[in-house]
Amino acid sequence: MFAVMGVTGKVGGAVARHLLAAGAPVRAIVRDRAKGESWAAAGCEIAIATLDDARSMTAAFAAVEGVFAMLPPQFDPAPGFRATRAMIATLHNALAAARPERLVVLSTVGAEAAQPNLLNQLGLLEAALGDLPCRATFLRAAWFIDNAAGDLADARNGVIRSHLQPTDRAIAMVAAADVGRCAADLLLADEGPSVVELEAAERVSPDRIAAAYAEALGHDVCAVAVPRDQWETEFRAAGMTNPLPRMQMIDGFNQGWIDFADGGANARKGTTTIDQAIADIVTCG
Repeated sequence: MFAVMGVTGKVGGAVARHLLAAGAPVRAIVRDRAKGESWAAAGCEIAIATLDDARSMTAAFAAVEGVFAMLPPQFDPAPGFRATRAMIATLHNALAAARPERLVVLSTVGAEAAQPNLLNQLGLLEAALGDLPCRATFLRAAWFIDNAAGDLADARNGVIRSHLQPTDRAIAMVAAADVGRCAADLLLADEGPSVVELEAAERVSPDRIAAAYAEALGHDVCAVAVPRDQWETEFRAAGMTNPLPRMQMIDGFNQGWIDFADGGANARKGTTTIDQAIADIVTCG
């Protein structure tokens, strides 16, 4: 049995689907019973648990061979990552009590970066779970190609606004579906490294995203850089109260200090291309 967090999201859902396809039993962890109905219909055992309740998380992890663990995204964290630290503590205590044999943890490119930024949360996660008595692998995924779904409305109007810049600079990206597939493979493997880096076969720039949208939509699309001095006002207008960590993260990608250490030479490669990903976004949008 494999316990999978985040099954209602893109990555956790992909993990569960690939495990089921491999004939492995899955315990889908959800916040409430209604969210688990489709997974129960697919043959999963359902566990109700939340990261503010260590007892429920411990029960969700009990008597399983392996766990896929992740934190819910925190794009607008309180200073000091207070909520994130509390969730990490709950997760650590539950895993320590349940003692699964295998653990795959969703992490990120840049988790080890010393500079302050949003991704420090995953560095805290790796540090906290690294002492558990199980075979643990931290899956450091690149920037999610799926984030480009947020550009669909602008792309329909011919211009996407990019905080990643310059717009011709390519960075490591990866599709959530490939992350889920890789995580499932790591759970099923007899052994594996403590850290796995994952990106698509092709690095992707905002200009390349625009070109993929142009192909999928059948009209010209270009990418324009949003000036750095406008970011804070824009993010606060969108409802953020603490945009600095997010801004620092984007700076890290733009300046190159968030990247795989060897430029991705030894990273595993996903199979989803930017053209496939954008075509799917347009179809579903």
